[in-house]
Amino acid sequence: MNDETPLLHQPPSPRERFYRRERQSVPAARTFARDALRDWGECGRADDVLLCVSELATNALVHGVPPGRGFLLRLVPYGEGGGVRIEVHDSGDGGVPMLPRQDEGEPREGGRGLLLVSELADKWGVGLRHPGKIVWCEFAGPGHR
Repeated sequence: MNDETPLLHQPPSPRERFYRRERQSVPAARTFARDALRDWGECGRADDVLLCVSELATNALVHGVPPGRGFLLRLVPYGEGGGVRIEVHDSGDGGVPMLPRQDEGEPREGGRGLLLVSELADKWGVGLRHPGKIVWCEFAGPGHR
């Protein structure tokens, strides 16, 4: 390469980090996500993304991570214009997460995390793996919602 060769724009690389089953993993995951978004230059929906990281990480710790194990947080840039996909991989044998039913009235003390994710993210879902599951959500880039 010489001084006249233009640099090709490289898309951001996915980021991932493993967290143990401990309380400080949720704020650590949020900080990790904030740093990735800052490095990628993504800031249009950062608050929503970070809230969803917190909710999915908390759900993994409470419902999906057996003692002695942990969860993997994976952030994947996608689409054109700064979209991001959040994936939380756990190794629990528990059931598939679902939104509370409408006829249940006020959710129990817990149960609001996925409601928040479903309202803030453009899409969300659950993928199976063995053992465990992947709970994911996606945010389109600014102007693509």
